[in-house]
Amino acid sequence: MKIGFIGTGLMGFPMAKNILQKKINLKVFSRTLEKANPLKKFGATVTNSLSEAIKDTDIIITMLTDDNAVDSVLGAKDFLSNIKSSSTVIDMSSIKPKTAIKHGKLLKEKNINFLDAPVSGGTIGAEEASLAIMVGGEQKVFDNAYNILNIMGKPTLVGPIGSGQVSKLANQIIVGVTIGAVAEAITLCEKAGVDANKFIKALSGGFADGKILQNHGKRMVNRDFSPKGKVSTHLKDMKNILECANNHNTNLPISKLIKEMFGSLVKNGNQNDDHSALYKEIERINK
Repeated sequence: MKIGFIGTGLMGFPMAKNILQKKINLKVFSRTLEKANPLKKFGATVTNSLSEAIKDTDIIITMLTDDNAVDSVLGAKDFLSNIKSSSTVIDMSSIKPKTAIKHGKLLKEKNINFLDAPVSGGTIGAEEASLAIMVGGEQKVFDNAYNILNIMGKPTLVGPIGSGQVSKLANQIIVGVTIGAVAEAITLCEKAGVDANKFIKALSGGFADGKILQNHGKRMVNRDFSPKGKVSTHLKDMKNILECANNHNTNLPISKLIKEMFGSLVKNGNQNDDHSALYKEIERINK
């Protein structure tokens, strides 16, 4: 099986690396070649063009930044004129459900299979191949792609095309709101003279425990906001959440608040910080 991988950023690089470590034939392409070149030492064929990356491939995986990036790749002439009939495109980017549905329909007209398969777990999950992978598409297509997806994490088919993206948006509600809750908890402890590190330890095993408390909480205490998941990316997700909710006549008041807080972080120059920087926004509010 020949695979093409497009997009080797913070998430795509370790995901591609995990596939290569299974000795699978992988061609990679990135708009910024410097991001893809280090994969050569793991056995990747780094291509200089999009068309070269997808020629004669059975599965094409895309891991891109946003809807515009996905549109520019999946809608490109080089992509559509070089893709092999009956191959499968797996878009693992986080985009709007309607964008996934649009590309699914366009590719089906060309006898190309499509899965929308966004992920959760951040760069740590990508590196450890433990990503939660939420997949939208047909059962048969999912079954055929399962072994590849399983290399990168834990894939689950959640419904037809677009369902993966809805699930990712729902995931980002939980992540964003929980980061905000942890930020408030850490702030309260610090203001009241409680050792925040010991507080995190004390909650271990209780109802409030979890990866966000343990990972993001410690980043807040250590003031380490080097990006694992960027503020700008989570703001994009929160905007997509509210648009999706509006399309279904649904009001999500807590999501609106979290979106405003991420928006404020971006306005104050924190767009490239880790999304645990919601702590900074609460700190700013208290000043």
